[in-house]
Amino acid sequence: MRILLEELSRETSPPRQWIGSEAWVSDPDMSSFTFCAGAVGFGIQKSVIPGLRNFLLDLSPSKVTASPILTEFWESAFNCRLEKSAATDKKVCDGTEDIKKLQNPYTDTSQLRITNMVYKAVYAIAHAIHNAVCQETNSTTQCDRISSIEPKQVLNHLKKVNFSQNGYPVSFDANGDPVATYELVNWQKSESGSIVFVTVGQYDASLPLGQEFHINRNITWVEGRTQVPVSVCTDSCPKGTHKVLQKGKPICCYDCVPCPEGEISNATDSTDCFPCPNEFWPNAEKDTCVPKPVEFLSFSEILGVILATFSVGGACLAIITATIFFQHRTSPIVRANNSELSFLLLFSLTLCFLCSLTFIGAPSEWSCMLRHTAFGITFVLCISCVLGKTMVVLMAFKATLPGSNIMKLFGPLQQRMTVILFTFIQVLICSVWLIFSPPFPMKNFTIYKERIILECSLGSAIGFWAVLGYIGLLAVFCFVLAVLARKLPDNFNEAKFITFSMLIFCAVWITFIPAYVSSPGKFTVAVEIFAILASSFGLILCIFVPKCFIILFKPEKNTKKHLMNKNQP
Repeated sequence: MRILLEELSRETSPPRQWIGSEAWVSDPDMSSFTFCAGAVGFGIQKSVIPGLRNFLLDLSPSKVTASPILTEFWESAFNCRLEKSAATDKKVCDGTEDIKKLQNPYTDTSQLRITNMVYKAVYAIAHAIHNAVCQETNSTTQCDRISSIEPKQVLNHLKKVNFSQNGYPVSFDANGDPVATYELVNWQKSESGSIVFVTVGQYDASLPLGQEFHINRNITWVEGRTQVPVSVCTDSCPKGTHKVLQKGKPICCYDCVPCPEGEISNATDSTDCFPCPNEFWPNAEKDTCVPKPVEFLSFSEILGVILATFSVGGACLAIITATIFFQHRTSPIVRANNSELSFLLLFSLTLCFLCSLTFIGAPSEWSCMLRHTAFGITFVLCISCVLGKTMVVLMAFKATLPGSNIMKLFGPLQQRMTVILFTFIQVLICSVWLIFSPPFPMKNFTIYKERIILECSLGSAIGFWAVLGYIGLLAVFCFVLAVLARKLPDNFNEAKFITFSMLIFCAVWITFIPAYVSSPGKFTVAVEIFAILASSFGLILCIFVPKCFIILFKPEKNTKKHLMNKNQP
């Protein structure tokens, strides 16, 4: 260590905070390296041994010359030679040398650390020998000074010694170790600029847990600072970030990089981030995982309220229309347009409006199965009624031709059977769908990473598109028949209004398919509800509103004569 510090002292180097081991941090000889001021480290406890300084200073020339070691020390300290010495390059000591005025490690007994350990070790051996040869009685001690002592005996008694010497207790544990006691030594500069060793704390392993170590005064760090120096070239990385080492620099130099999306770090100076569980997402600080919000089209949000309002409003409109038709059921306009199918159509339209409510709210196992099957069956019932009305218009015109007997083949019973047959086919499709692969609620984690979409899985996509395809097939068939019957020469030809309603219906559901596939999350449900409401409103507005207008505001046209008049070409 001395060689290292000597090399460092040759050239000016950046200030460093030195952490010293006991071997050098408390060595007085090392205090000459003043650039290490602020060094801190643990050292063996220092002690003042009573009488030692006086003993060391009580050196007469005769005692010195009698010992080769003391002779060498004397000549080195005073740079002279004693008469009996063989040294020739030094002046002869003249007797004026005063060891009491000498300032060197020999006369400095304020930092006796290793020396005190030797001092206590000698006393420990003495106590062990004393206990081996002496027997303590009530008031006297009997010692056998003649008997020989085996080393093993000394060792056995040494393990048991327990005394206090110079204020320091001495004992050994089961492993033969003394109680660990150390001082926290700090190199501080005095007013004169020299280094002094200051004890700033203690460690005592005999104290209770958590109280073994304490600092009792301020530590002076590198360059005289009182704040603890930072040992890295980068501040600690906060939670939510992780350390990335800077290329070509020491490992204490790094960048604090925010955790990537979906990952957190909940400790400072984290070396890595870890992902949150599937149903959790990092908070804004990215230091903890919080549950992802669950999203679905609910009755409490504006979009859900608007759609629910239109749904209930449409159902009320259908009921009001049915009420008007019932009150005027004997009027020519109601009787001329197949009142039985009209009431059934209004009933099915009411169900169509109300079935859109099943799409709003948190999906459950029953609601998922109900929403698609109820929608499919009610719409087929609705289209079947429209189809029946269209076929009645065509058959009625054919019946007016000479020799035609077609209305007998398509009377009220056949009309009912047609509606039941078409609806039964849809019921059969839905039943197969529900039996083999029914819709079920699921949590969608793929559309949005930061939230969960609660939606209904179709179960079998084939079943869903089969239901839609069957509705579309009936709608196209009904549209074709309505187009064929639109120019029949009646003053009030219902086929014209059916044509417009089917045109709206087909346009809505053709645009529904790409919108349904591309809409994310809860907007998929909103698109489906919109298609249901738009097509239902198209049917009721095109087929029934003109009739209600005539019934309520144009009663003069609600006559058999007016209805039977032929349009002029």
